[in-house]
Amino acid sequence: MAIIKVVCGIIFKEGKVFLCRRNTHKSLAGYWEFPGGKVEANETQEASLYRELQEELGMKVIVGKYFTSVIHAYDTFTIELIAYICQYQEATYTLTDHDQYEWVNIHELLYWKLAPADIPIAEALMRG
Repeated sequence: MAIIKVVCGIIFKEGKVFLCRRNTHKSLAGYWEFPGGKVEANETQEASLYRELQEELGMKVIVGKYFTSVIHAYDTFTIELIAYICQYQEATYTLTDHDQYEWVNIHELLYWKLAPADIPIAEALMRG
């Protein structure tokens, strides 16, 4: 089974981090995650992340440095979740794949029902 490359943004604004909850019609419905999406062919990871945040949230960010990667096997697929630190610029918060969003204190990340692949990223963030 091929590993699906997915990028996500750890988006900061005023000391808080942005989380989104997956819609009921999506896989992992009800789980919270760092937003992003699949890397398309002939697209850099940074360009993919910028595009996905625009498409899914109407959000503009400055994609910064690479943070970490997690390989996680779900029941029917495996992903490599590649996280980048991002600085929030602006957003319309148009939700297409999500039904809720929150700005969260870093030390409270693990209180949220995070998607399993996102948990190690949250833990790394909390360690500093």
